[in-house]
Amino acid sequence: MLLLVVDMQKGLFETPRYEASKVIRRINHLVAKIRKIKGNIIFIQHDGPKGDLLEPLTPGWALINSLDRQDTDLVIRKKSCDAFVDTPLLKTLIKLNTNRVIITGCATDFCVDTTIRSAAAKGFEVIVARDAHTKADRPHLNARTIITHHNWSWENLILLQGRIRVADTHTLIEEI
Repeated sequence: MLLLVVDMQKGLFETPRYEASKVIRRINHLVAKIRKIKGNIIFIQHDGPKGDLLEPLTPGWALINSLDRQDTDLVIRKKSCDAFVDTPLLKTLIKLNTNRVIITGCATDFCVDTTIRSAAAKGFEVIVARDAHTKADRPHLNARTIITHHNWSWENLILLQGRIRVADTHTLIEEI
């Protein structure tokens, strides 16, 4: 079992995120459970351009302090919404001999969504923690509506390979 934690970086949380503290707590519960079964945890960290909130090695680029991250956890840096594009993520998953990935993180409608769809298109069994991804409100929709919409969309995608399942964190923890 492998857990991906996408873009939970300080700069992204300068704008309030939907249920941020609850999402962080749920991610930490999943991290603890994955560690308990000797699974793998990969933190995905976005590298923004110079002057951006996520410019590498700036305070906003750092992962949120309250995340349960250990030195043994892997960190993979990316520059696009898709954590697989121009990164070692696919090779890492193959090396770790995993075909099942739980995905959590920020931002639901960009990097989380793109990574979920990309993983499924590559044939992975994707499990989305329904209540362990977040985002900020957008001018046209509030965060809760966007999160609800994406959870529904992922559950109902028609895929030729791979699979996406959406379940709440509590259920996932009981099943692991």
